Amino acid sequence: MVRIIDTTLRDAHQSLLATRFKTEDMVPILEKLDRAGFYSLEVWGGATFDVAIRYLREDPWERLRTIRENVKKTKLQMLLRGQNLVGYRHYPDDVVVKFVELAYKNGIDVFRIFDALNDFRNLVTSIKKAKSIGAIVQGAICYTISPIHTIDYYMKYAEELVALEVDMITIKDMAGILDPYTAYTLVSELKSRFKIPVNVHTHTTSGMAVATYVKSVEAGADFIDTAISPLAFGTAQPGIQTVYFSLREDLRPKIDLEVISEISEYLEDVITKKYSKLLTLKALMPDHNVLIHQIPGGMVTNLIAQLRDLKAEHRLKEVLAEVPKTREDLGWPPLVTPLSQIVGTQAVLNVLLGRYKVIAKEVMEYVAGYYGKPPGKINPEIRERVLKNMKEIQSRPADILEPELDKCYEEVSKMDIPLTDENIVTYCLFPDVAKDFFREYYGEYMKKIRELEVEAMIGYSQ
Repeated sequence: MVRIIDTTLRDAHQSLLATRFKTEDMVPILEKLDRAGFYSLEVWGGATFDVAIRYLREDPWERLRTIRENVKKTKLQMLLRGQNLVGYRHYPDDVVVKFVELAYKNGIDVFRIFDALNDFRNLVTSIKKAKSIGAIVQGAICYTISPIHTIDYYMKYAEELVALEVDMITIKDMAGILDPYTAYTLVSELKSRFKIPVNVHTHTTSGMAVATYVKSVEAGADFIDTAISPLAFGTAQPGIQTVYFSLREDLRPKIDLEVISEISEYLEDVITKKYSKLLTLKALMPDHNVLIHQIPGGMVTNLIAQLRDLKAEHRLKEVLAEVPKTREDLGWPPLVTPLSQIVGTQAVLNVLLGRYKVIAKEVMEYVAGYYGKPPGKINPEIRERVLKNMKEIQSRPADILEPELDKCYEEVSKMDIPLTDENIVTYCLFPDVAKDFFREYYGEYMKKIRELEVEAMIGYSQ
């Protein structure tokens, strides 16, 4: 019998609604999600932190606390980008340690931790901290297809994760390109070699996800990720109802389909009223082309936005054809945040300006080792050009970073906002965005505090 990790409140709306689902619209279904019978609810991490402060003007920490208050029994989990946390660069170890500590304190039980390059060095600090405070850790393998990403490659990486004492292995297929029979082989090999629980995560982008889950469960997968329609399918995870009835009866999870149906009805109503403009046909329709270019749905959206800003949207087809070539030049990195953005930006530059006439700053840092060890060999000409201007590093990238937590404390202490650990870490992660967020979020709050202080002083003087 397989167990279900529900992604409705994180990856599903990140994939289909540009991460814009508001906390106020989550609250009415939290108690029902808690009763549905899921192993855990993925509710935090990924892009939800950034979008909350940048666009929704919500405090992500407050969202997590609100969910925890309403979900009493079911585990809460998050997606953590290793040394990148929930941002797009490596953060120093002191920030990583404090973030993990606060996430656990505010309600996270399970940390799914991955590195975009499958470089285990970028996972050590976050995994060790999560384990030390009693959290459950899923060590994630970023799945991709290339000449170097073989079954042996994935087994060697799994061995490194197991050595870090993770509680389970997650096969993270961010683009929806894991086919059913490869999934069967991967899960079977992991289960036989390591005797560790295995979780499979995929997207329905290519249309294969339900079949992939069926074969994964038949191979012995302990957990699979699903969502609840209408926040399911397309570039999100497949719907739990469909997956349930696709599985052999003895392998089906113990879940309450009536409760899930009630949640589904609520979601349909609230999305129709408030979020329908965010749902696009492209996000909902299966796209077999992803099996060729391997570009996740969110990355396609970013490419369209970049080209639109440059008044070159008509060249999208050329960019999509260029992405695999750029990826090969850069040593076959998996297309997941932040590498998907880095490869995508370089592909746009290559199409619009000529191949490598301009090399993006982030690409130069990647080639020089600042993101970690590339999976394969980088095009020698590109490598030579970059290393003429930049020093290559061989160490763990975070080893060259100076601590930042004390500096962030000093900066936040100068602001007219509550000096909490959460606010300090938010500032460390996104300093420029955080300033604007704090100004708007705490403006009225601090005004009322000052008014109360003045009233108290007047009362005291009388």
